[in-house]
Amino acid sequence: MSKVFVTGAAGFIASNLVDRLLSLGHDVVGYDNLSTGQMEFLLHARDYSNFRFHQGDVLDFPALCSALDGSELVFHLAANADVRFGLQHPRRDLEQNTIGTWNVLEAMRQKGVRRLGFASTGSVYGEAVVVPTPEDCPFPVQTSLYGASKLAGEGLIQAYCEGYEMQACIFRFVSILGERYTHGHVFDFYKQLVEHPEVLYVLGDGTQRKSYLHVGDCIDAMLTAIDHPQRKSSVFNLGVDEDCRVSDSIACITEYLGLRPRIEYSGGARGWIGDNPFILLDTQRIRSLGWASRLTIRESVQRTLRYLSENQWVLDRR
Repeated sequence: MSKVFVTGAAGFIASNLVDRLLSLGHDVVGYDNLSTGQMEFLLHARDYSNFRFHQGDVLDFPALCSALDGSELVFHLAANADVRFGLQHPRRDLEQNTIGTWNVLEAMRQKGVRRLGFASTGSVYGEAVVVPTPEDCPFPVQTSLYGASKLAGEGLIQAYCEGYEMQACIFRFVSILGERYTHGHVFDFYKQLVEHPEVLYVLGDGTQRKSYLHVGDCIDAMLTAIDHPQRKSSVFNLGVDEDCRVSDSIACITEYLGLRPRIEYSGGARGWIGDNPFILLDTQRIRSLGWASRLTIRESVQRTLRYLSENQWVLDRR
C-alpha cells in the first residue's frame, strides 16, 4: 500500500477519491484550503486512523512541501473550476491552476516524489474539430482561461516528467456528476427549482450537447490508469460514449422532481464566453486498460438529484 497525498481533498471529486483510497488500505494525507471544499465531505475519512488532514493552500509552498513530505503518490485536484466567471477574475486561473500545479511539481521534486495523477479537463480541446475527440486531436484556439490554465499545467507536468524522471497520468474529464456534487448545471437547475419551481432560467438555447460521467466511474478510471502506467506522462480522456442536450437534461431533472416549469432561455448557443456547445470525448485509451463506465448519463443525473435532495445544506453553502 502507498502513502497518497491528495490536494483539494475536501472537494467533490477528491473527497470521493480519498474515501476510495482509504477503503483500499492506503495511507492518505488530504490537503485543502477549504475555500470551496467542505469538511463535511471528509467526515467518513476522519474515522480512519490512516488519514491525516492539513488545511493549506497549494500557493503556500513551504506548507505544501511540509505536508507532502514522505508521500509516494500525489493526486492533484485542487483548482479553480469556475469556468463561467473566468474572464471576471483573469488572474485566478493562472494562480490557482497553473502556478499551483507548478508548486506541486516542485514540491514533489524537492521531496523525491515521482508519481502524479492530475485532474485536467476536456475544456483543453476548445471547440474541437473532431468529435468524439481523441487525446491526440490537434488543439484549436483555447476558448476559456480555465482550459488554457489547465493546458499550461499539463505542459509543466510533461516537462517535469521528462526532466526529473517523474511519471504522471493526466486526466481530461468531461463534467462529473454524483454524490457531493456542488457545482454545475444540475446543481444550478435544482437550486433554482427549489427556490421558484414555476420557472427555470437557462443560459444558452438548450441545444448545447455535453457528456457527463459519474464520480464513482471517474475514480475507477483514475485508479485503473495509475495502476497501468504507459509512459512518462500519459493522457487519458474520461467520459462516457454518449452525450445529451441541455434540454434533455432539463427534462430528466423536472421529471424527477415532478415539475413542469416555464423554461426561459438566454445567451445564444454558447451561454457564456468559453462555453463549448458540444463536448464528447473518445475514451478508447482508458477502455483499452479494462475500464468501462457503469452508469448512464440519466442514471448519473438521478443519483445527483437524490444526493442534493437528501443534503439540502449543500445548497446553502453556495
